[in-house]
Amino acid sequence: MQNSTPPSPDGISITDPVTGFDYPREWVSACRDPQLRDLTISGLGVLTSGGQVLKRGFTTGTTAAAACKAAILSLRRPVKAVQIRIPCGLLVTVQVRGRNGCAEAEKYAGDYPGDATAGVLFRAEAIPADSGIVLVAGAGIGRFIRDTPRYPAGEPAISHTALQSIMDAITGALEETSIPGVQVTLSIPEGVAVAENTLNPKVGVLGGISVLGTTGLVEPWDDHFTESMLEKVGRAEHLVITTGRLGLRYSRLLFPGYEVVLAGARIREAMDRARGEVILCGLPGLVMKFLAPDILEGTGCLTVDELSGKPGFDQRISSLFQKARSDCPRLRVVIVSRDGRVLGDSG
Repeated sequence: MQNSTPPSPDGISITDPVTGFDYPREWVSACRDPQLRDLTISGLGVLTSGGQVLKRGFTTGTTAAAACKAAILSLRRPVKAVQIRIPCGLLVTVQVRGRNGCAEAEKYAGDYPGDATAGVLFRAEAIPADSGIVLVAGAGIGRFIRDTPRYPAGEPAISHTALQSIMDAITGALEETSIPGVQVTLSIPEGVAVAENTLNPKVGVLGGISVLGTTGLVEPWDDHFTESMLEKVGRAEHLVITTGRLGLRYSRLLFPGYEVVLAGARIREAMDRARGEVILCGLPGLVMKFLAPDILEGTGCLTVDELSGKPGFDQRISSLFQKARSDCPRLRVVIVSRDGRVLGDSG
């Protein structure tokens, strides 16, 4: 009987194309399935310490872009799948249903068990025009109920990165079909109901869910993956803990000689596992709430992003740094803006 065990992957090195993380060779060796290793190489899978591969999902931004592109393409022919260039640079295939200018796409959550928007339907309707592109945010897409530093009240809750992804998809579809212009109406039929299970009502977004996505992919943040993150933290000699994709990017630029580990909201767990001195670097939201969980109390603000537009924000950062130096002398905190500017450095 022929041995069906795949060849040993010893010696194979894999770098995550989304985060740039070099997987340890022992992790690669523990993954015996060539298809799962290929999924990891593609960036659509995340390799864990035990050799298990967890699937990344698609963000609401990627799903919206796919529905919009499919709606335009379906003006020419029925569509079952589209390719989307997502913000992290990967080209992904998204399953859709498109016919006669109407298309639907269901949000794929991958192996992220806590995704409140898993399976949510995105619908797009395309009407040809003589020129230009008009994107209409329809029912089920939340809107801001108050001004924030980045969005005025009444603006659809579509992040700049997600909007760019959608517009790129629409532009590509117009080029492929030779249609000169289009109006696309994007809606999420279940958006209002689903939003009740998200943080949107607490952050001042009502009427539906948000269309987001820094990389275009959803991370499989289950307990196993958390343990892999903690193992990275425990091994690192020179460590930067960060909270999100932008923090990951800017941390690598600011601290090229360090191991940068994405911990999300699990900063405390990462800090407890870390050895020696630690740098915490990221956008203000999670970092400042980690340092002062009650930071929004009495401010009238719903989010740290909103608070950052108020007078005296720099003084708040300075006060938090002073507290951090006293409470945790081995911790250096660096707060960056979305465009990469250093807003504060406790070091």
